[in-house]
Amino acid sequence: MTQTSLQLIKPLLITLVSAAALSACGGGGSDTPVDTGPRSLSIEFAAVAGSTPAKCGTAVSGLGSGAIDAQIKDLRFYIANVNLVKADGTLVPLTLAANDDWNFTKDGQSLTLIDLEDATGACSGGTTATNATIKGTVPAGSYTGVQLTMGVPFALNHSDYATATKPLDVQAMAWSWQSGRKFAKIEVSDPAGTAGTWIAKTFNVHLGSTGCTGNPASGETVSCKAPNRMSFSLGSFNPDTQKIAVDLKALLAGNDITRNAAGAAGCMSGGTDPECAKVFESMAIDWKTDGSGTGLMLAGGASQTLFKAISK
Repeated sequence: MTQTSLQLIKPLLITLVSAAALSACGGGGSDTPVDTGPRSLSIEFAAVAGSTPAKCGTAVSGLGSGAIDAQIKDLRFYIANVNLVKADGTLVPLTLAANDDWNFTKDGQSLTLIDLEDATGACSGGTTATNATIKGTVPAGSYTGVQLTMGVPFALNHSDYATATKPLDVQAMAWSWQSGRKFAKIEVSDPAGTAGTWIAKTFNVHLGSTGCTGNPASGETVSCKAPNRMSFSLGSFNPDTQKIAVDLKALLAGNDITRNAAGAAGCMSGGTDPECAKVFESMAIDWKTDGSGTGLMLAGGASQTLFKAISK
């Protein structure tokens, strides 16, 4: 059996220790102390459609209930508060490096903007700069999985993007002071670049909090009926050999992306928008056709199909 085959069937284990900790002292001395200092770690993201890599500028096949071709128009999302998971379920936070264009930490809340669009093809309205990686440190130790949230923490969400700190200042990810940010902005369009058979040229998936009241611009406290933050775990994940894929086929499954039944074009998190039923099902977020969904995770996100671990 090949080494690759063994990696596929063995439980994955991340062991972060120093080289010195793996060597025993000779001459009857005591064992070398285990180094418990922080260790660098990178978590990489990628876009796929099923098992096929997906990117701007190239037609993506087999999307939606009609299994049609489309082009990615935008593909950005915020990931917050990453934790590594030990075998006993203990969560260990990933500490981000200094704040920069893609990362921000404040008062115990951490945030990274993952940007998988590169302004090519139908993504021409985006940016050439991209970011597919979350980098940080964790204490030395053994970890079996990862827990993370697609969304912006409440304390960082409801503010004016124009005066916000990077990466919360991205206009394309802003909704309003009251609603905050789009947690995810994933859009696909007719690959021909024209409306063609598409009633709505673009099928939009914009995830964000809904049913929000109170305007922070005038000092009011914001409250949102449906927070719609997608928190989930990958129970067997090794960042050295794997990356996290966002699966467009899973996101759009069950929707005819060339048609708009009602509401916004696609799903913009509307409480009664029929296209949101299958979109939210892929994220394992509670959503109901009568608008009574809580916007909370179902069973801890165990049934989500949007994100998965794949080989690097």
